[in-house]
Amino acid sequence: MAAVLALFIAWPACGGPVRIKDLVAFDGVRGNDLVGYGLVVGLNGTGDGLRNAPFTEEMMANLLERLGVNVTGEEFRPKNVAAVFVTAALPPFARAGGQFDVTVSAIGDAKSLLGGTLVMTPLNGADGQIYAVAQGTIIAGGISAEGQAARVVQGVPTAGSIPAGARVEREVEFDFTGLRELRLALRSPDFTTAALIERAINQELGRGSALMLDAGTVTLNIAATGSNSPAHVIARVENIAVEPQTRARVVVDQRSGTIVMGEDVRISRVAVAQGNLTLRIEENATVVQPNPFAEGETVVVPQSTVDLQTEPGTGLAEIRGGTSLSEVVAGLNALGVAPHDMIDILKSINAAGALHAEFVVN
Repeated sequence: MAAVLALFIAWPACGGPVRIKDLVAFDGVRGNDLVGYGLVVGLNGTGDGLRNAPFTEEMMANLLERLGVNVTGEEFRPKNVAAVFVTAALPPFARAGGQFDVTVSAIGDAKSLLGGTLVMTPLNGADGQIYAVAQGTIIAGGISAEGQAARVVQGVPTAGSIPAGARVEREVEFDFTGLRELRLALRSPDFTTAALIERAINQELGRGSALMLDAGTVTLNIAATGSNSPAHVIARVENIAVEPQTRARVVVDQRSGTIVMGEDVRISRVAVAQGNLTLRIEENATVVQPNPFAEGETVVVPQSTVDLQTEPGTGLAEIRGGTSLSEVVAGLNALGVAPHDMIDILKSINAAGALHAEFVVN
């Protein structure tokens, strides 16, 4: 089995100034999810099997009748049509006529959406109102090829996107200019970072402009800034730079063997031993027959071979108390263990209570 390379990444607790716009989300400045149900046409025989997806045939008939084509009582089995869900996020402050991207996903048994065209599809919000209409050629993210006895699929050809495929028809009513107070929600809640944001805003806009409510919220008083325009205030606030603080954290990914540790990770004094145990079992069957002219029957006798091997361990390594990130990495590398064994060692250190950091396993 090929060895997996362990990737160690360290981020400092204070990695330099970061703009507030990259640390928080402003209250009211958000998108809205939209969803629609439509048809994709023009597929090269990779559409829905209408016997297995009768809703596709029904929707196709309704669409043709709205266009003036009477198909009542007719039987048509096109292979170039597929029923799809269309999903998108209406951008904040989107105005009528604006365009944005949409995602198209097959819901029937279509094999591929490559080369298909989405027919005009209304997009509804959570309140049931139509806010946009989507239409256009689909860019699928996969490849599908098949012959008489084999088929090859790479990626997901049953889903794709339409860049700028939706047009805004209804605007979301929101009186942003009438706000007198605005909340800043930290993407990674932290009391120290929230206090730094409060201090930086008050220094830039004046005392009383910002107030920290908790680890994840800082309120902004528009009136205290001396301006009546929330947009102008946010334009000034979002470019203020602060140095965020982060908790000590260790993140491991067992599938890829990736280990990410923060600079503030500390480990108490602990000893680590690691070794390898190999157990090999082989099964062989032996056929035993009776002697010539003797009574009896042929039987199969199983034979098992068990081999247990213990390879020399890497020894006992001691990690001093208060060890920093660089010393932890150097100690694990000195053990000469595989990436997944390193993850197991970190789990054991955490279970022993010697790892002073948040331990996250993906």
